[in-house]
Amino acid sequence: MKAMVLERCAPIETEPLRIRSLPDPEPGHGEIRVRVRACGVCRTDLHVVEGELPPLDHPVIPGHQVVGEVDALGAGVRLFKGGERVGIAWLRHTCGQCSHCKSGRENLCEQALFTGYHAPGGYATHVVVREDFAYPVPETLGDAEATPLLCAGIIGYRSLKRCLCGPQPTGSSADRPKLALYGFGSSAHIVIQIARHWGYDVYAVSRTPRHQRLALELGARWAGPTAEEMPVKPGHAIIFAPAGHLVPTALEHLEKGGTLALAGIYMSRIPSLDYEKHLFYEKNIHSVTANTRQDARELLEIAAAVPIRPEVHTYPLEQANRVLRDLKEDKIRGTAVLLP
Repeated sequence: MKAMVLERCAPIETEPLRIRSLPDPEPGHGEIRVRVRACGVCRTDLHVVEGELPPLDHPVIPGHQVVGEVDALGAGVRLFKGGERVGIAWLRHTCGQCSHCKSGRENLCEQALFTGYHAPGGYATHVVVREDFAYPVPETLGDAEATPLLCAGIIGYRSLKRCLCGPQPTGSSADRPKLALYGFGSSAHIVIQIARHWGYDVYAVSRTPRHQRLALELGARWAGPTAEEMPVKPGHAIIFAPAGHLVPTALEHLEKGGTLALAGIYMSRIPSLDYEKHLFYEKNIHSVTANTRQDARELLEIAAAVPIRPEVHTYPLEQANRVLRDLKEDKIRGTAVLLP
C-alpha cells in the first residue's frame, strides 16, 4: 500500500509527512481490512503532526475520518462482509471492562486507543480496524461527503449533548433556544445543520469572512468576528477553535444558567476566570473527550434523517502536507478530503 507517514513531529510548514510504499496490512482475529476511498482531514491530525498531542516514539500514519470498502476479513468476523462500505472513526479500542466502559462512558477508558495516532490511520490506501469499531455509512452520502461525519460530526454531536442542546419544543422565534458556535470549521458546519433541524437559532463567531459566509448560507441568524458584536446572549455555546482565550469571552456572553462545551482535543492555555463575571449565575463548563460508539451510531442516523450535507473539497493523498498547512491557516471552507 501507499501511505503518508510521519517519522517525527514537526511544524507542518516543513512538510513532515512523506509518501511511502508499505506492505498491505493483514487483518487479525475480529478485524477487517478496508480499502480507503476517502479520508477527511481533521485539526486533530494537525495536532498529531505538530506534536501538540504527546508525540509517540514510532512512525504514525494519520487520519481518522475514513470511508472505504471492506476487502479482507480476519478470522471470526461476523458483522461485515467483503465489499461493504464502512466508516472508521477516532476511537478504535477500549478495554470493555473498566467502570467507564461498563457505564456507557467508554470515551474515558484509560486503555483507549485512537486511529491515526496509536495505530495506522486513513492517510493510506488500506487500513485495518476491529469490526466492532467500524460503522455502516448511510447510502444518502457519497464517500467524500461521509468522511467529516466520522469525527467532526461525532464530536460536534457529542458537544451538542454536553451543552444540553437536545431536541426541544419551540414556540415563536423569540422563544427558540439560542446556540453560539465559536470557530466555524468542519465540525461547526455539521453541527449547525443538526441544531437548526432541532429548532435552535445559531450564532457563529469566526474571524474568517469565508467561514462567516458559510455559516449564513447554512442558516445562521448572525455571523461575525467577535462575541461582542453578537446581538443576543445564547443559552448554549460550543468552542471549536483550539483557543483558550475564547473561554472567558464565551462565558461572559452566555445567558444566566447557560452551558459552554469545549469541543477540542487540544486547547491553548485558558486565562484566569473572574468568578462573578464568568461563572456566577450558575453558568456551566463541560469539556468533551473523544466519543463513544453510541455517539457515532446516533450521529449517522441523524445525518441520514436531516439529511446532513457536508461541504467537502477533495485533494490527492500526496498533498496531505499542503492541505494541513491550509487548515492551520484557516483557508479551508467546510472539510478537506484526501483521495488515495
